[in-house]
Amino acid sequence: MEMKEIESAIEGILFASGEPVHVDRICVALEMDRPTVEQVLQKLMDYYAYERRGIRLLHIEDSWQLCSAPDYADVIRRAFEIRKPAKLSQPALEVLTIIAYYQPTTRAYVDQIRGVDSSYTIGLLLDRKLIEECGRLQVPGRPRLYRTTKQFLRAFHLTSLEDLPEMPDLGGEGQMRLNENGEIIDPAEGAEITDADTPETAAFQEPEETED
Repeated sequence: MEMKEIESAIEGILFASGEPVHVDRICVALEMDRPTVEQVLQKLMDYYAYERRGIRLLHIEDSWQLCSAPDYADVIRRAFEIRKPAKLSQPALEVLTIIAYYQPTTRAYVDQIRGVDSSYTIGLLLDRKLIEECGRLQVPGRPRLYRTTKQFLRAFHLTSLEDLPEMPDLGGEGQMRLNENGEIIDPAEGAEITDADTPETAAFQEPEETED
């Protein structure tokens, strides 16, 4: 196959899936080695971004996915009459930050760091598929362990957890927080931290991309 054919075949596979596709699956379908396929995928990703096309190619760990460009999120919502999702609340961002940096971790550990009960917000983060259960801790009571998902990586535009910004030294004062762009906020800056989780304050922000 010529390079153009390979690119077109990969585009077809990704478009037909509508979900992240593991690179090995693409290699098997094309009967090609992984380095070559990854080179083509990277080329396509750079092309869509450089030409400011209406679609983007996301790299999420060992998977790739086609999605709409975030620049046109408002237009796409209007076209399909999609209601703009609410933003993540401060409690949700706090819980998500703790799980992202200390995963896998338990709800009790999250509560210990925050100083308040986080069960409601953890439930909402599970509903939004930003976190997931990943087993149980082998101690009395066997509490559930939680970790972030690929949806979390996509929502914060991360290729892998290694792309998380370095966690600052909080010196035991204040609480670690994450803003809507996935950046850590100094505890001395930004909005006030909510004292407790309530249904009224716990809302979520969808990723700007819209799947094909």
